[in-house]
Amino acid sequence: MAACLEAARSITIPASRAELYELSLGGAGADTFDIGFDVPGRGFVKEGDVVRCRNGISVNYVEDYIRRRDPDCMRIGDDLPSDKPRFAADYGPFAPVKAATLAWLAEQDLIVVPFKAGGPRLGSPSLAVIPKNCGFFGTALVDLQGFFTFDELGPFAPRSILYLAPPFRHTHFDGKQVVVHDRTETLHEIWAYNLYPGPSAKKGVFSALLDIGTQEGWITAHASAVRVTTPYENETVVMHEGASGGGKSEMCQDLRREEDGRVLLGTNVVTDEPYAITLSEASRLEPVTDDMTLCHPSLQRPTSGKMTIADAEDGWFVRVDNLTSYGEDPHLERAIIHPDEPLVFFNIEGKVGATALPWEHVTDDAGKPCSNPRVIIPRNQIKGIVDEPEEVDVRTFGVRMPACTAAAPTYGVMGLMHVIPPALAWLWRLVTPRGDKNPSIGATAAEAAVIAHGGMVAEGVGSFWPFSTNTKVGAANLLLRQILAAPRTRFVLTPNQHIGAYKVGFAAEWVTREWLARRGQGPLRRERLTPARCPLFGYALKEMKLDGQQIRPSLLQPELQSKVGVAAYDAGARIITEFFKAELQQFLTDDLDPLGRAIIEVCLKDGTLDDYLALTPLEPEPYPVTGAVPMVVPAR
Repeated sequence: MAACLEAARSITIPASRAELYELSLGGAGADTFDIGFDVPGRGFVKEGDVVRCRNGISVNYVEDYIRRRDPDCMRIGDDLPSDKPRFAADYGPFAPVKAATLAWLAEQDLIVVPFKAGGPRLGSPSLAVIPKNCGFFGTALVDLQGFFTFDELGPFAPRSILYLAPPFRHTHFDGKQVVVHDRTETLHEIWAYNLYPGPSAKKGVFSALLDIGTQEGWITAHASAVRVTTPYENETVVMHEGASGGGKSEMCQDLRREEDGRVLLGTNVVTDEPYAITLSEASRLEPVTDDMTLCHPSLQRPTSGKMTIADAEDGWFVRVDNLTSYGEDPHLERAIIHPDEPLVFFNIEGKVGATALPWEHVTDDAGKPCSNPRVIIPRNQIKGIVDEPEEVDVRTFGVRMPACTAAAPTYGVMGLMHVIPPALAWLWRLVTPRGDKNPSIGATAAEAAVIAHGGMVAEGVGSFWPFSTNTKVGAANLLLRQILAAPRTRFVLTPNQHIGAYKVGFAAEWVTREWLARRGQGPLRRERLTPARCPLFGYALKEMKLDGQQIRPSLLQPELQSKVGVAAYDAGARIITEFFKAELQQFLTDDLDPLGRAIIEVCLKDGTLDDYLALTPLEPEPYPVTGAVPMVVPAR
């Protein structure tokens, strides 16, 4: 790298975020800027453009494909242990491409940006080397990771380095997004051959954090978290996990109300009957994390029995596809429309001098609004945010569910909320099902075909697996230890999009959050729970009362819905169970923790809820809180 920087035509080291922001538009106060490169044999290729709006810059790409992360873009350039595709298997040795990349960068005007991977509190000093005409990328990076100067960081050896070389997408990879991770024990290099920051400035940095955690024995969770304070001043911290599109961003958003103030809980897809409830006063929300949640060992308080978390980012990459008109989320809209400092927008219509509006999404070639409109909001611009580490009371897990009816059974049979023991919490995080029109990433052709026909695909361990450069079984063992080290943190499942025949969007998640906060953290009374018909769902609630109103039992137990019934429910349960069995087989290696093997074998043998409870009780007070995995494997 040193030789590359010494040979570069020029190097700009921004002294401030404001300077970097102006570089996003080419400098000199311009209002528009075309992002492009000279590509051998093709001439100048425009990749996108940047427009100065009143509240920020709007970045839009020429190709639909670059407007979202390609789930198959990661390649491993080194020989360290990994279950991810190797660069060499698809493209040959990485060393010549790496050398060519450094040679190309050496011919450019460059921006060098220092940052901390993992946020200001516990992050590792790192660097980004970016072509000067991609200043917007540097602005996005520092808004996500925090702006630092070299003087502020002092002398350091970079723990990770990000290199950006967009034209290689055309010269070496047939137009595909490719992000190569080249690791040693002390350095994680991210070679980004794309221009959308999702797989590099965002998830690429996540990969570096996961790599560091693997070496040190801890996890950065793919999760959001929020502190919920009820009208009676009771506080509950909820951490929400799940595949992309599973509701992490929505967990920190206020519940939506109709014009008359009611909360639309769902609409029957067969009868078109709406079901709304009245909620006089909602709880106060104070966001803790949005997507990358640091579970660093230095944060943990072993005697508490709960996991302690902090934000691994200094800004949030917020998806706003569910904002379609004014007034749907006033707090978020205010932060976007009237920011303290100008923001960075992606896939949002931008006009010079006009306000970029979060519901004005660019149109894809198919004529539909882009499903992945984004805005980066620095943490210091989010009102009421929690800056200190927080203990997690409840870990919820969200799953996108399709509609299920007696006439068209699918796996969309999860009730509004299920309480599960740690063993099932671990299984759901091993598989992390993704389906029903996930908006955040493109799907491979095979995945799209499966989802289009009512099936699921697995996003993988902890939902952080798409970004991990390591091994699945190693990640599974770390996740199991993390779960068992916090026996007083409760686990819950909640669906989004549909519950049986009801289209619910994210209302089920918001109602669950409200109910959990109002209920508090007292012991669960078993007489209020009933085993779900599908053992993987743990317990369903017999009843749920919110603000004096009973939620319909048919939303808690979808088999009770007249348009679903037991037969359709059982058909959907079989789809989920068989999917789990198929996905879990790969973890049965000699490296898997013995307790983990026992849990998986319960699923493979169609075990009951009691079988899971025998391995990990619902409220396992006897478990140690030292981080050690208790050896409670049953005799064979």
